[in-house]
Amino acid sequence: MLEQIKKFWKEEDGIGIVEIILILVVLIMLIVIFREQIIEIVTKAFKQIKGDTTTINKKITIS
Repeated sequence: MLEQIKKFWKEEDGIGIVEIILILVVLIMLIVIFREQIIEIVTKAFKQIKGDTTTINKKITIS
């Protein structure tokens, strides 16, 4: 049992998980900091998409 714990402690495969967690923490912090700007960008994008689909639908005629 003690050997398994030592082997687990020396194992470096867990480093990737720690790196991923740190990256996720940084991304979440950036999202929290720039939340209002992100919401504004997404809102503008969806408004433009909605406006463009209205324009496209007016030009389509079914024969």
